[in-house]
Amino acid sequence: MEIIRATKTAEQAGAYYVRIQAMARKHQIPLSVEFDEHDTHDTKYIVIVDDYLPIATCRLYAIDNATVMLGRIVVLPENRGRGIGTLVVREAERWAKELGFSVSVVESRENKIHFYETMGYVADYSKKIVGDTFTCYRMTKNL
Repeated sequence: MEIIRATKTAEQAGAYYVRIQAMARKHQIPLSVEFDEHDTHDTKYIVIVDDYLPIATCRLYAIDNATVMLGRIVVLPENRGRGIGTLVVREAERWAKELGFSVSVVESRENKIHFYETMGYVADYSKKIVGDTFTCYRMTKNL
């Protein structure tokens, strides 16, 4: 397995591939919803590749000078349960810290809150986000 900080178009395409396969296709999310204003050529992506195929991804972007949003954290269904989600989040946190961020934020679906809690994130149940596809809660962690 290889962990990539996607800086090239082909590597970023790997992030998009995972998101299309695991989210857009599985949950019937239109591409115009899955890919939003935070997907730009300046956005940072982590991609995990197994052999030559991308199997997981995470997107990073600044909320402010101190806070980074980790989002679109996805592992292809056939690769779940192997610790890959933890791997991708940990690498995103390392990169964010190197970039000077001190706080990490995720917006977690209710059924994934425990996953993020095991990595030190704390849920703010007053920050409920009702989206087109999922209801999420904002979670934060000091890096």
